[in-house]
Amino acid sequence: MQRVCFLLKVRAERVDEYRARHAHVWEDMLAALSDAGWHNYSLFLREDGLLVGYLETPDFERARAAMDAADVNARWQAGMADFFEELDGRAPDAAMRPLTEVFHLA
Repeated sequence: MQRVCFLLKVRAERVDEYRARHAHVWEDMLAALSDAGWHNYSLFLREDGLLVGYLETPDFERARAAMDAADVNARWQAGMADFFEELDGRAPDAAMRPLTEVFHLA
């Protein structure tokens, strides 16, 4: 199982709205993530907008590709794009910056 941690930057003035949106994630989006192999998926948000994501998956590139192919993901990403800084024209899930794991205690 791969452990993946990534960073994104939510606009500081939209942090509260971002939290509110994630309190009510669409059921079909949750199902698509699960079906694509995103497990133990968590998002952590600092007050200044730093977003840290964590997930476990057998194959991250395959999991990303499965979400890229999901219609619900396209709709979700389009609705979330304005929340983020530094997307450079990419969807939020395409702009994720995975971190390199340097230590793990099992």
